[in-house]
Amino acid sequence: MILEKALAAMMSKEDRNKAADILMAAEKARKQAVQISKTWPDITMDDAYAISTEVANRKIAAGAKLIGHKVGLTSKAMQRSSQIDEPDYGHLLDSMMIADGARVPHENFCLPRVEIELAFILGQQLRGPGIGLTDVLRATEYVVPAIEVVDARLQDPRKIFDTISDNGAAAGIVVGGRPVKPLDLDLRWVGGIMYRNAEIEETGVAAGVLGHPALGVAWLANKLGAHGVALEPGHLVLAGSFTRVVFARKGDTLHADFGSLGGIALQFV
Repeated sequence: MILEKALAAMMSKEDRNKAADILMAAEKARKQAVQISKTWPDITMDDAYAISTEVANRKIAAGAKLIGHKVGLTSKAMQRSSQIDEPDYGHLLDSMMIADGARVPHENFCLPRVEIELAFILGQQLRGPGIGLTDVLRATEYVVPAIEVVDARLQDPRKIFDTISDNGAAAGIVVGGRPVKPLDLDLRWVGGIMYRNAEIEETGVAAGVLGHPALGVAWLANKLGAHGVALEPGHLVLAGSFTRVVFARKGDTLHADFGSLGGIALQFV
């Protein structure tokens, strides 16, 4: 289910729809558009989430399927740079799934980048408020390594309203490696190394996501629960990146090594 509750905002429904038009046109043309925050300087966080939801609902109406959500801006440094005090989220659709090892046309994106994450696959529903770490661990069927492809459909410099309107820049999901039960190892110390063309670009550990990656899922369940929306069984939740983004150029092979959990990769052609 996608959040549909009316939210207090500065933008009219007509303006929100116009903003959604801009984002969908930019994605289709693979050409960045002028920032939403420039066109509507009074935009609020509620406006931004409503615009993101409108875009997702249009895609679902056209045949896409909601398969989960992503959590972003989970590090304190990223929150400070975005001038916010909490993470953000976006919707994940089946059309975003990319096979491990796939050759992906670079021209499918405006400005693709990649991040290392853990994906939580839920076995039980999570409905906030009041969801904590142990609730997420109980509800998770398994955790699997993931690469998120992010792609800004809006020009720099972007404000947080632009990022949220743009679905948290979510553009692609690669999962693979070795799935694990959430209590089979201490998820905080799952490490990841991002290689570009066999050279190390970024490293990190999952504890960089709010101290424990499951807390990213808990935050999301509570955020959506405030609007009557639950995280459903079978859904995939990207808990937040624990490395900085790595730009993907045409011809690049991006490979993420998760140690004992294996590796995943994709190539931009």
